[in-house]
Amino acid sequence: MKQTKFLAGIAAMVFLLSCSAPQQTTTGTTTDNGKITLQFLQINDVYEIAPIEAGKTGGIARVATLSKLAKAKNPNTFFVIAGDFLSPSVYNSLKYEGKRIRGKQMVDALNVAGLDIAVFGNHEFDINEDELQSRINESNFQWVSSNSFHKTTNGIEPFVQMKNGNKKNFPETLIITVKDADGTTAKIGFLGINIPFTKKDYVHYSDPLQTAIKLYNQIKDSCDAVVAITHQAMEEDIKLAQQIPGLALILGGHEHDMRYQKVGNVIISKAHANARSVYELKLQINKNSKKIKTKAKLVWVTDDLVSDPATDAVVKKWTAIADANFASLGFNAKKIVLASGENYDAREAVIRLHTTNFSRMVIKAMEKAAPQSDVSIVNAGSIRLDDVLSPPITEYDIIRSLPFGGGITEANLKGSLLIKVLEAGRNNKGSGGFLHFSEKLFYDAINHVWTINKQPIDAQKIYRVALSDFLLTGGEANMDFLTKDNKEIEKIFPAATSTTDARSDIRLAIIQYLSQP
Repeated sequence: MKQTKFLAGIAAMVFLLSCSAPQQTTTGTTTDNGKITLQFLQINDVYEIAPIEAGKTGGIARVATLSKLAKAKNPNTFFVIAGDFLSPSVYNSLKYEGKRIRGKQMVDALNVAGLDIAVFGNHEFDINEDELQSRINESNFQWVSSNSFHKTTNGIEPFVQMKNGNKKNFPETLIITVKDADGTTAKIGFLGINIPFTKKDYVHYSDPLQTAIKLYNQIKDSCDAVVAITHQAMEEDIKLAQQIPGLALILGGHEHDMRYQKVGNVIISKAHANARSVYELKLQINKNSKKIKTKAKLVWVTDDLVSDPATDAVVKKWTAIADANFASLGFNAKKIVLASGENYDAREAVIRLHTTNFSRMVIKAMEKAAPQSDVSIVNAGSIRLDDVLSPPITEYDIIRSLPFGGGITEANLKGSLLIKVLEAGRNNKGSGGFLHFSEKLFYDAINHVWTINKQPIDAQKIYRVALSDFLLTGGEANMDFLTKDNKEIEKIFPAATSTTDARSDIRLAIIQYLSQP
């Protein structure tokens, strides 16, 4: 029934378009009025191809419907993603045809959905060099990368796409010529700016703001409008708009909770993560008056939208692949682990600033899995749900909540190191490096003292600590000292490997905790 409605909607749209075609002159030509309207459909920070929240919101197939209807109405419509879509994802640890999936499902879905332009986000560089190159080669959309470059043995080079033996460099700037029905043409320039956060041996960044200013000045006189597609903090987008007031739009990513701001004449927009919403932005260019008008509208992606059949088929294919993978790892994706009860708040804007009932639940699950440890610690960045999780909660909900997975590592730390770790987490407030920990730990802000069970942590005493294993890699912000060879770590206990041991995967620990009577 829904598919019939979708096809009927397309047919009606085509009929209306044919009835509203521009009037022709007696010579059979149309009149160029010097005005042209473009439209952008923007998503950002998308880690799920299927709908979320029990199917109520999101879904690439629903966004594809919006895009295809918009393009039928106005061919000068661009479907754009402002970074963070290859990672992190529950799929990234799974395998297909003997290889890690690493964003392959997302490229497949976006190809069919008709994505036009993509830029790098910091999480595109979570995956290794060969995996990223494979995803780039598989993509059918245009990339633009102004300040992220490929570091190779030959030096600093643009990233490239290889297709059918042909090599295509990622442009630092992109200029597209558009034309409407009455013959008006315009040139639209694009910048692709990425936050220089993820440090990898194969990636080199130039300064985002200075690069944007330089490239804008290079192309502004060749374009009727310049649009920046960015993946950086809102504060940096605001600086960008202040420094380049001539930009038409900034289509941004990085924050997950939707942002909108107008700085001078420059609109900055960021949609909700996981395609809960799409930003629809109109760009009206008057070539006669040299004026540009912009307008933004947030469109919610809900189950009122019919899924595009072709994209939905791809989503279902990958969902089946994922379910089979989860089963091999000891998970039953569809199994309900909590039928009723409270909603768990794991919104990024909250969980990177404060303790929530979700983070408390994660810590209690770690404590139950590692009862011999004095305290448990997890970094907020491990929790990627960015959602309020409502019962019934399935194993898949827990899997996607912590898509990186990973074991729980127990180690004996000197009190001085434990204090240093806790201080770093406190100073990381607002970022993924913010730490959640056992309730027996407390920071006395008046006396600037950390306590455990109401007693000051003894710098010389040894404490057994359960940590998410990522924390012991030194990869978290301001915690490069926290590695397995740190001399203040007296002992690291053997890793659990059996799926019957909850410490083998933090998600198993949570599932077992929630499943208990």
